[in-house]
Amino acid sequence: MMSGPDVVRPARNTRPANRRDLIVAAAADLFYRKGYQNVGMGEVAEAVAIGPSALYRHFRGKQSLLATVIGGALRKLDDAIVAMEDPREDIATTLAASILAGREVGVLWRREARHLSDADREQFRADARRIGARFTQLITRRRPELTSAQSDLLAWCALAVANSVSFHSLSLPELEFTDLLGRLIGAVIDAPAPALPEERHSRTPRTRLATTSRREMILTEATELFADRGFNGVSVDDIGAAAGITGPSVYNHFSGKAEILNAAITRGDEWLRMGMHRALGEATTPSDGLTRLLADYTEFTLENPHLIQLLISEIEHLPAADRTRARASQRAYIAEWVHLLRQLHPTVDPVAARIRVQAAQTMINDTALTPHLRAIPDLAGPLATIAGSVLTLPAASKPG
Repeated sequence: MMSGPDVVRPARNTRPANRRDLIVAAAADLFYRKGYQNVGMGEVAEAVAIGPSALYRHFRGKQSLLATVIGGALRKLDDAIVAMEDPREDIATTLAASILAGREVGVLWRREARHLSDADREQFRADARRIGARFTQLITRRRPELTSAQSDLLAWCALAVANSVSFHSLSLPELEFTDLLGRLIGAVIDAPAPALPEERHSRTPRTRLATTSRREMILTEATELFADRGFNGVSVDDIGAAAGITGPSVYNHFSGKAEILNAAITRGDEWLRMGMHRALGEATTPSDGLTRLLADYTEFTLENPHLIQLLISEIEHLPAADRTRARASQRAYIAEWVHLLRQLHPTVDPVAARIRVQAAQTMINDTALTPHLRAIPDLAGPLATIAGSVLTLPAASKPG
């Protein structure tokens, strides 16, 4: 079984030479499993058997600790990609092994980076762009026939597939997991060249007609605020101001922030399920159904990146009953994809099938949440095709 970092708790009243590294590893594990805002410095200190005051000798505060955790995760990924510049390296397998050795990086970046200072967040965005550019160069070297835009898209898609393991706890025996993830990454790197314009331009924002429903306006504005700042980073007054009303007026339509978040997440879930049932209802074969489902999911995700962000990162802020319902609904939605995929490829076992589905969906999600990729005109078709390469990759042959 492979999971987050293996944190060995030192004996109390000892001073191991690598105490700072142990603190960072413990914090990474806690932030990944419980969320940054649900972890206190005392809990991190307890994980490494020291007092809170000793923790502050290493870090100014929790935000500084988070910056160290995320910065370290990005550096490890960058180091792994630098090592791939050796032409003898199998870049897909090497990337898979590196990510599985510390699979928390995707969640920490996508979910927790909003809690960083503006300066740290901008620095890490620059680091992420450098990582993407370095991986793009590796793909260009491997596939010189691609344009720079094609190599760039495939690079970011491959990195997203690699980091998809951060968003679930599924596991396989180590060698089998590394092989599967490496082959999924390789399927993206070797996917048919997507038909993309070489010149990119910012997508012209669509004019949004004002609704007469104050409730809808509140829901729309709150969805964007929650996605950008996180649930705890938004106040009712912020929501009211964005909707053009006073904060207290929000309570005429919702009992509070949690009800607004629940309404947004429920809506996103229902829209996805409606699209799935429409796609499957129009399909004539499992292959046709998968193609239609990919097209629907890709279109929805590119059009609704804020809703997707909520579905990825904000469910934990719902009340317990709503959180349980939302998680169950997500599992049921993924199960429909797995069922369809196994109709098409019966030899793929259920766990491997779900890992494939999570990889394809994470790839689409990450692309929609990456501004320079989302700005590519007519991206939905090429993106769905790349995701299809991940889902329909032939199962590995069994030895013997």
